[in-house]
Amino acid sequence: MLNPNRYNISRDLLLGRDESVMSLLDGVPVHQEIVAPLTALKTSAANAGFDLRVVSGFRSFDRQLAIWNAKAAGQRQLLDDAGQLLDWASLSEPELITAILRWSALPGASRHHWGSDVDVYDAAAVSADYHVQLTPEEVTDAGVFGPMHKWLDGEFAAGRGEGFFRPYNVDRGGIAPERWHLSYAPLAAECDVVMQAELLYEALQQQSDLRLRDIVLKELPNIYQRYIAVPTSCYPPVHAQALNGREPL
Repeated sequence: MLNPNRYNISRDLLLGRDESVMSLLDGVPVHQEIVAPLTALKTSAANAGFDLRVVSGFRSFDRQLAIWNAKAAGQRQLLDDAGQLLDWASLSEPELITAILRWSALPGASRHHWGSDVDVYDAAAVSADYHVQLTPEEVTDAGVFGPMHKWLDGEFAAGRGEGFFRPYNVDRGGIAPERWHLSYAPLAAECDVVMQAELLYEALQQQSDLRLRDIVLKELPNIYQRYIAVPTSCYPPVHAQALNGREPL
């Protein structure tokens, strides 16, 4: 049975506006409740010859808003399904929204807001000055971080993932697969159970500086189902069962 009060789940936490429960790991802010299990996973990885590190953890609403607006304005790269550059000027507004959502969340809708989700890489596989790109090429079996992710596949399949799983493990026609994106199920499930499209709508309706806001609000029900909601089947079985009875905050 899920209990949102266990982690003091609030609207501010869900929307990326509460940094009070974040702690640093690998110099990156994450929810304090995932530090111990993620450290245990890092230790297991080290024993297997990998240096699992966090490259991105908690991301605030304002940071996600800046990313969204920069992409909507053509100031940051837009990628197609294969990770290749798109021509911003050639896209209609609906096409632009689809292109952004393929790789980036709406502000208020990122699982990184919760501090439960992290992007990871294998520092042992690259030089200290390597710039992690978080691209499909890096994490294929033949990619520079492929061996660590194959190891993670085995750990998750054997139930040795310390509570972590991949919410974007396959392509469902929404967010592109992100093999590097791990989520801590005990915390993420309790956030997921209270996160609702209505809460996000209210937050974005008040955000006058959100680019493409009118179209986003009009299409939010479809956007929510395609790009935000994660199927319960992605979660480890015990959490998937509990998520079947979701209740709003």
